[in-house]
Amino acid sequence: MPDGKMKKTAQGKEETHMTELLKLPVGIENFEEIRRDNFYYVDKTKLIEQLLSQWGKANLFTRPRRFGKSLNMSMLRSFFEIGADPELFRGLYISQKSALCEKYMGQFPVISISLKGVNASDFSGACSSLVKIMNAETRRAFISLDSQKLSDVDKKLFEELMDRGMTQDTLVYSLKELSELLERSYGRKVIVLIDEYDVPLAKANENGYYDEMALLIRNLFENVLKTNDSLKFAVLTGCLRVAKESIFTGLNNFKIFPITKVAFDEYFGFTDDEVRDMLHYYELDSDYETVKNWYDGYRFGKADVYCPWDVINYCSDHIEDPYLPPQNYWLNTSGNEMIYHFIDGLEDQTGVTKEELELLVNGGSVQKNINQELTYKELYSSMDNLWSTLFMTGYLTQRGEPVGNRYDLAIPNQEIRNIITEHILQMFQKNVKNDGMMADSFCSALEVGNAEQVEALFTEYMRQTISIRDTFVQHSRKENFYQGILLGILSYKSDWIVRSNRESGEGFSDITIRISNSGTGIVIEVKYAEAGHEEEMVQKALRQIQDKDYGYEFRQEGIRRILYYGIACNKKVCRAEVLEV
Repeated sequence: MPDGKMKKTAQGKEETHMTELLKLPVGIENFEEIRRDNFYYVDKTKLIEQLLSQWGKANLFTRPRRFGKSLNMSMLRSFFEIGADPELFRGLYISQKSALCEKYMGQFPVISISLKGVNASDFSGACSSLVKIMNAETRRAFISLDSQKLSDVDKKLFEELMDRGMTQDTLVYSLKELSELLERSYGRKVIVLIDEYDVPLAKANENGYYDEMALLIRNLFENVLKTNDSLKFAVLTGCLRVAKESIFTGLNNFKIFPITKVAFDEYFGFTDDEVRDMLHYYELDSDYETVKNWYDGYRFGKADVYCPWDVINYCSDHIEDPYLPPQNYWLNTSGNEMIYHFIDGLEDQTGVTKEELELLVNGGSVQKNINQELTYKELYSSMDNLWSTLFMTGYLTQRGEPVGNRYDLAIPNQEIRNIITEHILQMFQKNVKNDGMMADSFCSALEVGNAEQVEALFTEYMRQTISIRDTFVQHSRKENFYQGILLGILSYKSDWIVRSNRESGEGFSDITIRISNSGTGIVIEVKYAEAGHEEEMVQKALRQIQDKDYGYEFRQEGIRRILYYGIACNKKVCRAEVLEV
């Protein structure tokens, strides 16, 4: 941005930009840090107003990972907690609501914990993690108090809650007892914020101690949320809405806001206008269509939203490297076990069908019954439950309006499509190795220049996997998928040197193969063909190999027998031709 240019920023005020733009908050979930240290902030403070107007004693927001849950919880703490700094909210939406700010800002003791780090291989380790979390929050609360106002009994209870040897019996009452101490100390009821409430349950399910952890969490929550006269209100966040009979037994004061509800639909995730503003601020307006195709497409309530983690990382990377291809940022933020279970269902007659997966990958939708109340033990127990889990965790999203519990489900964007197709290719490669005879026949035909056999076997391979035919997917991405299938087959030959997208001559060839024991070099160019144009694209591929001299490196290495293959694919149709030079 030019020096001295005036701009109304997302911070809601006019400011002069000299040489330094606001920093991008990659991985920062602390509201105070973002506001004090000049990071870009997308204003979500209207959530405070709506939370108070739609009053609920206990409120649960379920959203996929990396959609701003933790930052919103940090923002709530910064607003409500005694000692709040009004400067943090200057220029933001909520600062315009003077009566609301006067009544609520800085008026309450706040207990704020995150269960994100409760990740242990056994129940004992998980309890230790929970104890440390309670120790830390109790210390934070104690330091801010005037200890002279505390009775000896209160001081002793604080000490018990800061003891690393806290028993399980003390742990299940810890949140309630801390809230009672804070109410007595300040004379005001307490706000409780619990971020990522379901992480301990997810980890317990993975490691075989789910029932013990579910009982502990249920008792902890019942004590603080149900039988607690010191509670003003509570907010919880998580990825999944765990069935009431499992965790929230008897909590009839709960208000739940899942991704299907209209309420609060714009406060987790970035709206289209917010993304346009961010791209404009960092002079990335020309990247809008790319960002939309890759990271938009999620439907929460009636709002279409982008994944904030993706957009922020994309902007950060492209300020430094404008030509960097879009990345799968969301993929690397957690495990993707759900996708593994989903794709692996192709091998099970009771699982997802190949036709359903093709519909999804090619931009279509499938209609399924969605159950939003599951226990973690049930997530993979049936394909119906897995469809529900994929929907609630962001791998699938809704299209149109549901009919009862029946939703039209679709892949939200190019990033998730990539995650799914990459796993399909991994599964394909595994299956290739399980059928070594077919792979060996294909590779032998390729080496001797038998294009007819190459064509027949590659067509059979395509019949076994899904096809890419979405008209909204660029030809290059379709070609990448077929290239991935070829690489999966070629991985069978451990003694072949196979390289993809390697610079040679005047460009980058799709695949090159060097077969040392026969002194043969192979160059393969893959093209996607519209129906009926397969032969035309084969010839185009062969001309490209020759025009750009993709065989140059082989000649430099002294390889005298070089085969050029042009391969054109359309859905499950393949054409292949070979030139020997």
